Amino acid sequence: MFGAEAVGGLLTGSLAVLADAGHVLSDVGAIALALFAAALAARPGSARMTFGYQRSEILAALANGIALVVVAVLVAIAAVGRLGDPPEIEAGGVLGLGLLGLAGNVAATLVLARGEREDVNLEGVLRHSAADALGSIGVVLAGAFVLAGGSSIVDPVVSLAIAALILASSWRLIKEPIDVLMEAAPPGLDVDAAGAAICEEESVVSVHELHIWAVTSGFGALAAHVVVSPGCDRDLVRRRIEVLLHERFGIDHTTLQMEEQATDALLQVERAPGRG
Repeated sequence: MFGAEAVGGLLTGSLAVLADAGHVLSDVGAIALALFAAALAARPGSARMTFGYQRSEILAALANGIALVVVAVLVAIAAVGRLGDPPEIEAGGVLGLGLLGLAGNVAATLVLARGEREDVNLEGVLRHSAADALGSIGVVLAGAFVLAGGSSIVDPVVSLAIAALILASSWRLIKEPIDVLMEAAPPGLDVDAAGAAICEEESVVSVHELHIWAVTSGFGALAAHVVVSPGCDRDLVRRRIEVLLHERFGIDHTTLQMEEQATDALLQVERAPGRG
């Protein structure tokens, strides 16, 4: 598809076709990067990389998002340069190439959409493909418009629309990986609600130093200090909290430090004899 659109774009003089070709080329890179990252993420952990290489998928998604922004900017710059003096394009060839690209991109998007949508790495490839399909629709419309006798200025206008679509599809691919790298709470998870749920457990007095983050897509982790009543079975309380976090919040990786509530006597501080 890239070869056909690259050559066809040069022969027809259509920037919209070349823009679509550029996006297809970024798809090829996105797929290669995603496959490499998925293979790397499957490797087991080591003494140094204790979580393994699971965040390689996050880095791949971020790289794909940045690549989309670069492609969008380059297409927009070229399109703006053509708005004042749009060159003539061979409308029939543009229409044919648009239909070819549309068929290929729709097929690829349907296959990718069957995968695990929580995987931001796969989502990156899917968004590349879906944006390409929308871009191909724009190419088809541009070719049909010029073929019907319309002005060739529609070609750079469609190119700008394709650039906007590419840019929009990059948003999640940049935001979500940055959230993971900054160890933000997983999307849709209420940290306050999780803390309140822990405190509702029998024998739990309070919780502090509560941290919830995502190691990678679909892998949430939690660490907290849990203060419990004196004399209770701390292991049993910890196990109940682990079950609660799994069932209500989907968190399976937990680090809970169980602390027994101190008595008033332990909290008293007295001046040592002989000191002023």
